[in-house]
Amino acid sequence: MTMDYLLFLCGFLLPLSSAVEETLMDTKWAMTELAWTSHPETGWEEVSGYDDAMNPIRTYQVCNVRELNQNNWLRSDFIPRKDVLRVYVEMKFTVRDCNSIPNIPGSCKETFNLFYYESDSDSATATSPFWMENPYVKVDTIAPDESFSMLESGRVNTKIRSFGPLSKAGFYLAFQDLGACMSLISVRAFYKKCSTTIANFAVFPETATGAEATSLVIAPGTCVPNALEVSVPLKLYCNGDGEWMVPVGSCTCMAGFEPAVKETQCQACSPGTFKSKQGEGLCSPCPPNSRTSSGAASICSCRTGYYRADSDSPDSGCTTVPSAPRNVISSVNETSLILEWSEPRDQGGREDLLYNVICKKCLPERGTCTRCDDNVDISPRHLGLTERHVTIRNLQAHTQYSFEIQAVNGVASKSPYAPQFASVNITTNQAAPSAVPTVHLTGASANTMTLSWLPPEKPNGIILDYEIKYHEKDQGEAIAHTMTAQHSYARIDGLKPGTPYVVQVRARTVAGYGRYSSPTDFGTNHQADADKALQEQLPLIVGSLTAGLVFIIVVVVIAIVCLRKQRNGSESEYTEKLQQYKSPIVTPGMKVYIDPFTYEDPNEAIREFAKEIDVSCVKIEEVIGADYRHKPSNPPKLLSPPSSYMSTHTPSTP
Repeated sequence: MTMDYLLFLCGFLLPLSSAVEETLMDTKWAMTELAWTSHPETGWEEVSGYDDAMNPIRTYQVCNVRELNQNNWLRSDFIPRKDVLRVYVEMKFTVRDCNSIPNIPGSCKETFNLFYYESDSDSATATSPFWMENPYVKVDTIAPDESFSMLESGRVNTKIRSFGPLSKAGFYLAFQDLGACMSLISVRAFYKKCSTTIANFAVFPETATGAEATSLVIAPGTCVPNALEVSVPLKLYCNGDGEWMVPVGSCTCMAGFEPAVKETQCQACSPGTFKSKQGEGLCSPCPPNSRTSSGAASICSCRTGYYRADSDSPDSGCTTVPSAPRNVISSVNETSLILEWSEPRDQGGREDLLYNVICKKCLPERGTCTRCDDNVDISPRHLGLTERHVTIRNLQAHTQYSFEIQAVNGVASKSPYAPQFASVNITTNQAAPSAVPTVHLTGASANTMTLSWLPPEKPNGIILDYEIKYHEKDQGEAIAHTMTAQHSYARIDGLKPGTPYVVQVRARTVAGYGRYSSPTDFGTNHQADADKALQEQLPLIVGSLTAGLVFIIVVVVIAIVCLRKQRNGSESEYTEKLQQYKSPIVTPGMKVYIDPFTYEDPNEAIREFAKEIDVSCVKIEEVIGADYRHKPSNPPKLLSPPSSYMSTHTPSTP
């Protein structure tokens, strides 16, 4: 059993309309003799009469109650079926009460039988089919509700019976009398159908009932004009009594149309109204700033100068572009700029207001302005701003700029005109230098680091000095140290061995400091690394000492040769002393080294050694070594490698 039948049995299907009866045959309207076939001929008799409205009618009567074993048959003409499955027969008749008839045998009847016979053609004759049940099919035994006597007028009974299913082209009706006194006033054969109906904006065609009284015949539906399906399938059930049951599926009026005539039609929206969506809703007046001059409108067009955004629904009103921002305030700080402004006076009737900032660099000598390059930084962004302020950086110094602050909303792109804007012109001041690009480590020891770097790409003036900021990587920037350097290199002293440091460098001009370079990690060497470096330098030191010793020997030899030429009386004493410290012959431009340990005062050694040179042309340039007996008021500078010799310098020009 299907779900449809379950709903029917549970009582959920309610009738939507009353049944319609379609007549196949009705003797009431016969204007001539019916000439039905009777058997035997002494049985049923056709009689003309009048009904209650005095209309002529053709009837059949039989009243052979005084004779036993009556079997009188009456058969109608051939009745076409018209593809119906079940036929109903309405019989109007009167029956004489047997008790009112005197002197009759006990075989008097007050009932008769109804039969039918199917055939594909009108082929029945007086003898065929045989006058008996089978081939005829009995429908029912018909009994009156009321009978009459001679003293009373005839009381008409009406009975309806149905039969089916039928399958052939047509059928005959047959009436059997078994001994009654009766009159068959009229006979009507008809069928029931569900008439054309409209439910849920769908039309369901006329549909005949099923073969059984409990049958449900499915009728497919079609949406009424200007309606569309919302659920399928569209169908109604026609029951055995010719009544429609609750529909399945539905339609609704399409956009631009509204329900009418008790929701059986979809009529067009009148001019000035619209309906944007399919459904049960009614047409509405056009929203603000829109209009329509035709009927059946699904959307109202925007008035001139008003628009709808792509995300706006057809039911929303039309809006326009905003006016320009107001009260622009600019604040220039060297090559940076802060812009602030107020909301437009008219936002165009929308809430999705945004701002764009357009930067232009101007050349007064040419009288032109061009868009700024990508180096100009506009924060937080230059398009789609919800804030009413921006910070602009990386402008060029001593340059004129023009800035446009545009107000836009969701329909700005629909307008053929450019967004309205407020503009401001500014000229930047002296700029600080740009950031130092890179910093390099050129040397490191346990306690020092030697750094170098490239100058800024945009110095924006003369670099006065550099500031180096450094701190231990693990300690953070809070305890950073700084130092300055005049050139693009520097050495940092006093560092911890084997420690990583973070270093940054920035340049300074008269406009102030620029931005620091990116933080760079460098590290000092461990102490063992310093000893290793010393070991690596030891061969160089030894080589230097050896070269110095060779040089001293050469000088001593030259000094001995020169001293032998001296002829004064102190030659032997001088030679004796010369052998102790081996002084070389002094020539212009030559440096002479004297052993200071021979004399308490180095000046005395010079006077004795350089007797042939004017004293004004001889001076002590520096003292090599730390172990001398007499220390001058200004200590001499120590040189490396250490030596116990003192150097004198004789000018080239006395």
